[in-house]
Amino acid sequence: MPEIQAFRGLRYNLAQVGSLSSCIAPPYDVVDSELQNHLYGLSPFNFLRLELNRREDQDQDENAIYQRAARIYRSWRSEGILQTEPDPAIYVYHQEFDYAGKRWTRRGFMARVRLQRFGEGNIYPHEQTHAKAKDDRLRLTRATQANLSQIFGLYPDPENEIQELLEQKIAGVHGIEATDHLGVLHRMWPVSDVKVIQQVMAMVSDKDMFVADGHHRYETACNYRDELNAQSPLPSAHPANFVLTMLVSMSDPGLIVLPTHRLLNGVPELTTSQLHEKLSGWFDCEIVGTGPESTGAVWAEMDRLDEQLIMAIYSKASNEWTRISAKQEAADRMAAIAAEHSEDWQELGVAVLHRLVFEDLLGLSDIPKPTYVHLVQEVIDGLNGKLEGHLDYPLAAMVMPATIEHIRSVSLHQERMPAKSTYFYPKLVSGLVVHPLA
Repeated sequence: MPEIQAFRGLRYNLAQVGSLSSCIAPPYDVVDSELQNHLYGLSPFNFLRLELNRREDQDQDENAIYQRAARIYRSWRSEGILQTEPDPAIYVYHQEFDYAGKRWTRRGFMARVRLQRFGEGNIYPHEQTHAKAKDDRLRLTRATQANLSQIFGLYPDPENEIQELLEQKIAGVHGIEATDHLGVLHRMWPVSDVKVIQQVMAMVSDKDMFVADGHHRYETACNYRDELNAQSPLPSAHPANFVLTMLVSMSDPGLIVLPTHRLLNGVPELTTSQLHEKLSGWFDCEIVGTGPESTGAVWAEMDRLDEQLIMAIYSKASNEWTRISAKQEAADRMAAIAAEHSEDWQELGVAVLHRLVFEDLLGLSDIPKPTYVHLVQEVIDGLNGKLEGHLDYPLAAMVMPATIEHIRSVSLHQERMPAKSTYFYPKLVSGLVVHPLA
């Protein structure tokens, strides 16, 4: 891992804003218009006014939202709504949440990480990025001159030694707390002990970092740094040479990766028989459910089998779920059509689903972006026309998520997975700490 540093973060002044729970916000890329309006209504200081400023009727151009966010950011700093940490700190961060009938805690710490371009060091991406999203984040960074939210980085630490060192430091100390709109409890502790910080810096210095979430923000931070460098060379210690990062051990017991299922609109209707005809040369095909109401049982069996190359395809025309299990012929075909990729990449469920099933065998290569959902109930709602937008989905697919080990192996091959291969639950919250760049 490259250099990490403590920094003097900006944090909400609770004496002025009251409840921190009313001020935090989820990452910008999971906020729809309904949630945006809800969060705006919680507090005049809700962080979404910076992270995803709402477009207003009087806006004259596309930069208005970024300039308004910048004005709010500057006013919150000048009025003491956001206050600067007295001493450089790293920030221990816990998330407590319920999943599958169990209470979990994911633990990590926030620091600033020295930037390096992907492919030039030991910070590795695992997903593709898109120009439109990076342009949006760059406009916001230029306007505010801040990392408003953290990227999510994973690092190998089989015994969780780094996190345990930090846990000893915060033992018995009351942390800053906030609960988000999903009921996730967020706790944070600033750690400014110089000796502890130096120990952590030394312990991570020889480790790789894998970007779990925030690829667009990471590349945007690199782009912003390069812009400033082009104007005038930056001193090594300039904050724009770093990016705010949440660092989590790959062995943390609270690290959960959820599946991302696909609902396909704007595609031809295919019956179950047609699906079997197109797929049976490469997959064993079995009808395993009838109607959207069978989705839960279909997924439960897939989850039990826990195999990357077992998927389920739904035909609205036939009102049936088909479970498909890859034969050797599927592996051979992937090796032929994805020869530019490693065997690790070729064996990913999401890679097989998109490259072999959708594009090669079903001919669905030029279609609208799927609707991505994570929960079984969201799949059911989509098939019943109850999701936002009320789109019609002739086809749907359920697929296992890529694992932490898949992220490591594919990243080390300098490859990127198909979009939405992973979904780390819960999302990191925005608004706990800001990394100012000026």
